[in-house]
Amino acid sequence: MILNHQKFDFRNKCLIEKIAIKAPFRLNTVFQNEGCFIYFLEGKTKIYSATEKAPVETGESVLLKCGTYFADLLKYQTIEKYEILVFHLYPEILREIYADEIPSFIKPSPKKSFIHKIAAADILQRFVESLQFYFDHPGLVSDELLKLKIKELVLLLLHTKNADSITSLFADLFEPRNLNVKEIINSHLFSGLSIDDLAALSNLSISTFNRTFQTLYNDTPANYIKMKRLEKAKELLSVSSLTVSEIAFQTCFNDVAHFSRSFKEVYRCTPTSFRSSLKKS
Repeated sequence: MILNHQKFDFRNKCLIEKIAIKAPFRLNTVFQNEGCFIYFLEGKTKIYSATEKAPVETGESVLLKCGTYFADLLKYQTIEKYEILVFHLYPEILREIYADEIPSFIKPSPKKSFIHKIAAADILQRFVESLQFYFDHPGLVSDELLKLKIKELVLLLLHTKNADSITSLFADLFEPRNLNVKEIINSHLFSGLSIDDLAALSNLSISTFNRTFQTLYNDTPANYIKMKRLEKAKELLSVSSLTVSEIAFQTCFNDVAHFSRSFKEVYRCTPTSFRSSLKKS
């Protein structure tokens, strides 16, 4: 549930916004032709992209390139409300703001990622706090001020300990990656995502995703993913000292009973029996 939403527009596009959200809530966003900087004023979550996931907490932030993302804002004992600050980074607006300046500090990177997490930093916190004055007095906000705030954000990011990664990510911020279903599946086998989530990250409808998956793997998504998780569980039972419940959690089974039933269906013995048999041999 959205509790409060304030925004500043530039050239008829939302450039900066602050959103207060009551948990639980799912943020589901597609940044088609823009990058995005998100600062978490309150709350903690995991942000998922097609091939990555990044945990973020209060005071931390992420820089996202164009793509599909979602995050579940869950209710915790100490957290009922989330508050986020969002900067939308449109390539045409950055070109207008910087003209020929961007190439002077942006360099290409061989690493093509979607998400770059930025650790909590005092300079970013002070910057975010200074913006509250303008949310309280929106009549003072002009196009020139918004340009300055975008420049200030970029300069501050370049002065954090993540500077090298920031410059690299800006280099391909607006260049979508060509992803395939296999890459997305392999990246999230152990993320605990639903089939609906995986289809969304693939930018496909459920029916198209299922057909594509069947063609690629000659199996249903649910069965293929379950088998891969059980294979991993079998490996962990063989080589690790983790408890059965810890292994169930790590391989994304809802509970130990469900894990044990699924394991027995495939391997004809319970996880505990399988581990015991290894010790005897």
